[in-house]
Formats: sequence, structure tokens, C-alpha cells
Amino acid sequence: MSFPDLEYRSAPLSEIDADAVVIALPPVEGDAAPPMEDFPGLKEALVATGFGGSPGSFHRVYAPDVTPRPLAVVGTGAVPDAAAVRDAVGTALRSLTGFETVAVAVPFASEHLLAAAEGAALGGYRFDGYKADGPKRRASRVIMHGTDDLDPTALAAVTATASAVALVKDLVSIPAEWLGPADLADRAGQEVADLPVEVTVWDETALREGGFGGILGVGQGSDRPPRLVRLDYSPAGARCHVALVGKGITFDTGGLSLKPAASMVGMKYDMCGAATVLAVVRAAAAQQLPVRVTGWLAVADNMPSGRATRPGDVVRIADGTTVEVLNTDAEGRLVLADGLVAASRENPDLLIDVATLTGAITIALGTRHTGVMGDDDAVARYLAAAGDVAELAWQLPLPAHMVDELDSPIADLQNAKIGDPAGGSLFAGLFLRHFVGRTAPDSEQRIPWIHLDIAGVGMNKGGGFGFTDKGPTGATVRSLLRLLQTEATR
Repeated sequence: MSFPDLEYRSAPLSEIDADAVVIALPPVEGDAAPPMEDFPGLKEALVATGFGGSPGSFHRVYAPDVTPRPLAVVGTGAVPDAAAVRDAVGTALRSLTGFETVAVAVPFASEHLLAAAEGAALGGYRFDGYKADGPKRRASRVIMHGTDDLDPTALAAVTATASAVALVKDLVSIPAEWLGPADLADRAGQEVADLPVEVTVWDETALREGGFGGILGVGQGSDRPPRLVRLDYSPAGARCHVALVGKGITFDTGGLSLKPAASMVGMKYDMCGAATVLAVVRAAAAQQLPVRVTGWLAVADNMPSGRATRPGDVVRIADGTTVEVLNTDAEGRLVLADGLVAASRENPDLLIDVATLTGAITIALGTRHTGVMGDDDAVARYLAAAGDVAELAWQLPLPAHMVDELDSPIADLQNAKIGDPAGGSLFAGLFLRHFVGRTAPDSEQRIPWIHLDIAGVGMNKGGGFGFTDKGPTGATVRSLLRLLQTEATR
């Protein structure tokens, strides 16, 4: 993975050895304009270029009295809160290419220096890819400039978060040819090999013995057998146990319910949920968070063949529930069902699934908001964590009147409503809720549960914005890490 190394210097900006300098600024004209005495000639240069300080506005300017090095200025907006500063610096590092070392200053929002550092690390990410000449070169080293002492552990936490997001982007960018179920399982083990994380992998034989019919049914059409991966970070004295379940469809053709050609392009990204779970477990262990985190990666290749599950076939999930598969392109909920059952058996305090689950979520919420469903109290805690890190999310209902729509005439459940697109994301959420276990064998109360549908936000198909490039986004990683931090102190 490639994102810039972060350093901190409290030396004067002019003394920092860098190839270029970035300064994040609010509007420099008007009643609320900041004092510019420490930046001789900069205001005049900015006015001449038309810099208004609006969020994300980016200009290269010449101000030799400020710095003899190439200088870029990026706007934070009139009220530079942490989110605005993070996005502004992310825009700058994403836009400024050709320099190995970049110094970054946020002189009028120094209280948000860590947000600026996070923006730099996220915006400076690049996937090296497979082009002969490589991508446009972004900074490999960023020096954050400030005037106060900075706790190095705080900067290390920023790096851990950026590394987690970068891991998701890397995994999602790899062509499915080179990242099948066994490959992803192997990669998961490699990523946590030097951390206190226990790894268990179920191959196709173990899955069959364990009764994981959802994962097996989705994966049986492929020449690359499915896998279930369990990652367990269990520090001494952990205050709670959070289980994460990720959808890991390494390529989704739709199976025999074949997708149109255009819709199949990019379906290597259908393992975003599993990549997110892996990245969050790794980051939690790297930061030694005082919370037990168990990650479950439900991984399969959804391919058509003579062995593939047919519409109308019935699969049996690990808890014994039978499901009539009416649409083989509604496969994510089948692998997640097995993952939720397996995770529930360990009776965690909180159960979260993450999945690029439904195209319907994009119709409902667009491409910037994560769809969130589940228990109101648990969802509220997730939304608060997402708000803390400025990731957009919105709660959707799980309507009681739709539960009857899950019923199949020949099995316990059906996995899709054929010919009825109404509430597709809600139907999927209700389906998943069925597999959330009880807090105790004799209890009617389910384990607190959150469902995150990231089908809209997991991949940015438009132009870049803030620290976000076109392509995989790593959405929900930062929110989940923030939630783990808060859960550990409840």
C-alpha cells in the first residue's frame, strides 16, 4: 500500500526541509479574515489568483517571502472545523503531484492538526497499479507543521487509521483474477501475522462439515472454493466484545441470475465488507484497543456453471434455517447469514455486519451516505461515531409489516422479492436480522446488532472530493474504529 509517512515539526515553516508546502486557509478577505502578518505577500498573491477560501478550493501561488519552495493553498471555508480541515488537506495532497516531501500547515486551525494529518495521509494514498509508468506521483512523506508539542502516539493512531483505509483500497483494487477466496483468506492471515490475532480458516470441507450452506451455495459454481475466516483479537482485560461480519464476494457475476455486462464491470469490489472487517481488526490490534474484536470474513466467488445454485434451489444456513434462493444475485445475504450465525454463537456484546449489499441503497441514499439498520440504541452509537469522524450515515427502518414478505412457500425464508423492487434494502436488512442470535439460549432478546449497507459508498464512481479519490473509498473504516474506542469505555 502507498500512503505518505507522517512526521511532525514545530520548527518555523521556512526551516522545514520539504519539496513543496501546503497551507490550509479560510477566506483571506472580509470581516472574518484572519491576520496575515506572518505570511508577507501571501494575501495579495491569493487575491490576485481569485482564492476565496471556499472548501476544497486549490491554488498554486508564488509567495517567495513565505517560502522559496513551490506553494499550494487550499481553502477550509469560513468555519474550519475538523472535517473541513481534513477534507481541505486531503484535497491538497490528492491534487499536488510530483513532490516527494510536502510540508503542511494549518495556521488558523491548529487545534485540528491531527485532522489535517489524517487528511494528508488519506488524500496522499495511491494504488501503484499495473500501468507501465505508474500513477501520478504523490508525496511519500508529509511533515506536519505546528507550534506546540504533539504526542507521538496521537500521530501513530492517525497512521493506523490511514493504513486501515489504505488496506481496504488496495484489496478492492486488485483484480479478482488474483484475489479469489483462498487468496483473500491467505492475505488476511498475512496482514495480522505480527499482531496478537488468532486466525482460523474454514475451507470447503470444513464449511460442509459445519453446515455453512449459504457460503457453500453461493460459491459452488466457481472453480475457486469458498472460505470462512475468523480473526480474533482478544486483549487481556477487554471491556467488551464486538463481532464484525463482512461480505466477501471476490467477484459477483450474479450467478445464474446473470448481471448485464455493464453491471458486472467493477464487481471485484463486492468484497469491500470483508476487506473492511480485516482492516478494522488489524487496526484495533495495532493500536492495542482494550476491546475484544472478532472479525468474520464470509468469502465466495459468485460464478455461473453447471454446478451453480439454480433459482428455486434451497440452501440450509448454519443455524438450520432453510432459504429458497429465488435470485442468485442476492447472494451477499446468504454468505452473511452464515457469518452472523457463527459470530452469534460467541455471544458478543455487539454484532455488526458490513456489506456492499443492495443496489437499492443507492436509490434511497445516493453515493455518500451509508445505510444503517438495526437496534435503535446500537445504531445511535454508530451514528454518533460516524458523526465524530464526519462520515455520512443514515438510519433506515426495519418495518414489521414487511416481515411476511420473507416467507417462502417451500422453505423458511426466500432471499428475494421477484418483481417487487419496493424497499429492497429493508427486505435485505430484515433477512439478515433473522440470523442474529439471542443473548442467551432461553432469551427472546437478540444480540445488539447493526447492519451497514455500503453498496453506494464503498466505491466512488465520480470525480474525487476532499481526501476521496475516484475508486474504492474505505468507507466506514474510520467510523468503526471510532465506535470501538467508544464501546471500550461504556
